[in-house]
Amino acid sequence: MLLEELVSRSAEVAASRSRLAKRDLLAELLRRVPEPEIEIAAAYLSGSLVQRRTGVGWRSLGALPEPAATSTVHVADLDATLDRLSRLVGPGSATARRQELADLFGRLTRSEQEHVRALLTGNLRQGAQDAVVLEAVAHASGLPVSLVRRAAMFSGPTGPVARSALFGGAQALARFTLVVGRPVRPMLAGSAPDPAGAVGKVDGPFTVDTKLDGIRIQVHKGGDNVRVFSRSLDDLTDRLPAVVSAARALPAQTLILDGEAMLVDRSGRPRPFQETASSSASLDGTSEVQPFFFDLLLRDGRALLEQPLSERLEQLDAVVPAAASVTRATGTTVEQAATFLDAAVASGQEGVVVKRLDSPYAAGRRGSAWVKVKPRHTLDLVVLAVEWGSGRRRGLLSNIHLGARSEDGWVMLGKTFKGMSDEMLAWQTERFLALETHRDGHVVHLHPEQVVEIAFDGVQRSTRYPGGVALRFARVLRYRDDKTADEADTIESVRGLLVRG
Repeated sequence: MLLEELVSRSAEVAASRSRLAKRDLLAELLRRVPEPEIEIAAAYLSGSLVQRRTGVGWRSLGALPEPAATSTVHVADLDATLDRLSRLVGPGSATARRQELADLFGRLTRSEQEHVRALLTGNLRQGAQDAVVLEAVAHASGLPVSLVRRAAMFSGPTGPVARSALFGGAQALARFTLVVGRPVRPMLAGSAPDPAGAVGKVDGPFTVDTKLDGIRIQVHKGGDNVRVFSRSLDDLTDRLPAVVSAARALPAQTLILDGEAMLVDRSGRPRPFQETASSSASLDGTSEVQPFFFDLLLRDGRALLEQPLSERLEQLDAVVPAAASVTRATGTTVEQAATFLDAAVASGQEGVVVKRLDSPYAAGRRGSAWVKVKPRHTLDLVVLAVEWGSGRRRGLLSNIHLGARSEDGWVMLGKTFKGMSDEMLAWQTERFLALETHRDGHVVHLHPEQVVEIAFDGVQRSTRYPGGVALRFARVLRYRDDKTADEADTIESVRGLLVRG
């Protein structure tokens, strides 16, 4: 299939406001994709690449050749080029990468160039990402969407699910299951402003977990072979040797564990998140980031996802020592949950997560079975632009423009320069200049990539910003290098805070 067919269909999807229309447009295209290219096409339509990393950054896509007049590149051609790029390492790789990119973009039409640039930078905005593509796969194959979603829980990428549904049917989808070494999408938590609100959302028997100030990990153990994955399913094994050692020591042959990893001091108190993130990003194999597990998805060959949380916790306690488990309080009242929250925050943690005890593990889904509570309002937003500072901040990039995610792109919520230390100002100046796309006077516009965690005192209506809302007293807590822009909070969730007052 010519890449132009996929690009033009993506433009049609972006132009449609109807979710059902988007689904139907995608489904019609998926029915026409040849089997050898279906996994690639499904990935591109989801806004992702088959290759986890290509080595191509925003700066690599600056000076590119003029577009071709006619479309000649097939979907498989693009994938083959990106595969070669992903394998380029060592001396001379930068030059070889520039040449590959120049050759590729010289064969692309203008619309294809724009589409591929968006794919490479994680900035494809067509209002239809993974969830809608899965619905389109179900519609194109004539299979129940529940069956497709179930298979997607056990497959990191969407492509294999699309191939099985369209060319193998229900029997092929049924073969997707938990496999040690293949990460599953993590279950996600909703949010509430206080313990009473969380308990109300959970609406049933519950336990309360400490919400650690670390990074999400999923650990797979098969004998002595251990692999560690991030929340975005990247392989962190070589970066977290202490986690690997801890998992190898657990008394089971096969395990899949969900948890957090963080640095702690001698008293057991968490180190600042930035230290954990920096240590886990190191490739020297000396990181002392420790694991703390809160769920168990598989034990000695038995899958536990569909078992209630109460049973999964019993199994977890049987194999994981208390020192490597997240502290929790079971059978509490709302008042006891509030006391537990206060204790968690006093110990340096983020807050708590209220979890319904009879709930299964809903991989890849966010619902009301898990509800997080923090002592302050926070949002994960993306920095859209930044302004040069004045006074003692002259020469540094200071005032950041904050954006929430929407189906069509990014919605600005306001600006802030509060909460920034001198060290943070120096870091963000270097970081944001690397993400610069263009300038408008004293404003440096950025590729929307860097996630920042923002604390604020409330949400108010505003005619100043396009989303109709603004944050009150926004200040920077930390930059989240463990999250991608696609994991930022949505404008709908921000407006929901306004509705709740």
